[in-house]
Amino acid sequence: MGREINTIAQGFSFLESPRWHEGRIWFSDFYTGRVLSAEEDGTGQRVEAELADQPSGLGWLPDGRLLIAAMRDAVVLRREPGGELVPHAARGAAGKGHLNDMVADAKGRLYAGSFGFDLMNGAPIAPTSLVRMDPDGSVTVVAEDMLFPNGSVITEDGMLLVGETLGNRVTAFDIAEDGSLHDRRVWAAFGEPPAGSTLEEVLPQGRVAADGCCLDAEGTLWIADALNARVVRVREGGEILDEIHPGTGVFACMLGGVDGKTLFLCAAPDFAEANRRAARESALLSVRVEVPRAGRP
Repeated sequence: MGREINTIAQGFSFLESPRWHEGRIWFSDFYTGRVLSAEEDGTGQRVEAELADQPSGLGWLPDGRLLIAAMRDAVVLRREPGGELVPHAARGAAGKGHLNDMVADAKGRLYAGSFGFDLMNGAPIAPTSLVRMDPDGSVTVVAEDMLFPNGSVITEDGMLLVGETLGNRVTAFDIAEDGSLHDRRVWAAFGEPPAGSTLEEVLPQGRVAADGCCLDAEGTLWIADALNARVVRVREGGEILDEIHPGTGVFACMLGGVDGKTLFLCAAPDFAEANRRAARESALLSVRVEVPRAGRP
């Protein structure tokens, strides 16, 4: 169906990890090192944090303190009440490549993915681990052999869904009371896992390159398809129910707004660091949908 797509904020380097929190849309701008927030219509922008590193995934502790994935140092930073940023948890050797997107559960535990290899310099593709970062700063590997674990959500009944960008799939886990993950399975398959070890070999085989995602009240996922300039609505099993083409690349999405039916899109012409770092061509878009948000984030 036709929908009106609005540009509500622009002039950024590369936006990622949108979150609807306390009546505002929050997002990271990779190459300016900023976390920002705005009203639903994009007005009233404010800088929530600035860091020397590259920010990505966002979350909050139960007491309201902001958590930020600092990608290059592979550390999650915590914003204290006075505004200062302090180390919260360091991934260390529990994963490879840049720390990336993450989702926080109701107890403040983070489930975070990593690139797994040097994406921007064309290194061979390699699997990596999914880690859990607990509020005390401890880090535990909770899943291995993930193909670029990226956007993640937690359902109302305690299931973790993780988009594997280079795996042609969304993978599901059940979250136990202690935070461990069980019953790993494919929640949605878009094709066979791509064969090959280079981006040139693998990328053409990807039907849906699952990047940032969010859950709606019917249990379906809106997924930013990082390679096909669209966002798709997917049900369990992999059937695509709907898709939106904004005319530019889309790398993350989030449902929010007063009624939960505003779909925010992080858009840019491409994801190449060499192109995005010096440019200010990334924008935050919004589009209205029929089913409101659910789950976490």
